Amino acid sequence: MNYIIFNSRDQFLRLEIVKIVYFEADGNYTKIVMANKLSGILPLSIGNVEKALATQLKEEAALFIRVGKRFIVNRKFIYEANIPKQSLVLSDFSFFAFKLPISKAALKNLKELLLHIRE
Repeated sequence: MNYIIFNSRDQFLRLEIVKIVYFEADGNYTKIVMANKLSGILPLSIGNVEKALATQLKEEAALFIRVGKRFIVNRKFIYEANIPKQSLVLSDFSFFAFKLPISKAALKNLKELLLHIRE
């Protein structure tokens, strides 16, 4: 599947999964940021977004990694995890770079996970 669909009473979103950079929790809502820098808000908690990814994408859901309590990131865009600075940089290496504040513990877990994942 190349797309994930989020459908609510007021909104329908069909997103190409390879262009999703990250999801960010905001209470009972979740912000989506795309590679073209468009963003949107889903009326779902980050936990429900995580469930939707697993349900709709099956094995392709491995493209996304939960980082701490606030973020789900597309691992294809991970550029730098800086543990002392508590930041994660996501980039396409051409047009954008997003710097996310991440806890040291979450970054250490991410680093270990990425070292064990082979593309």
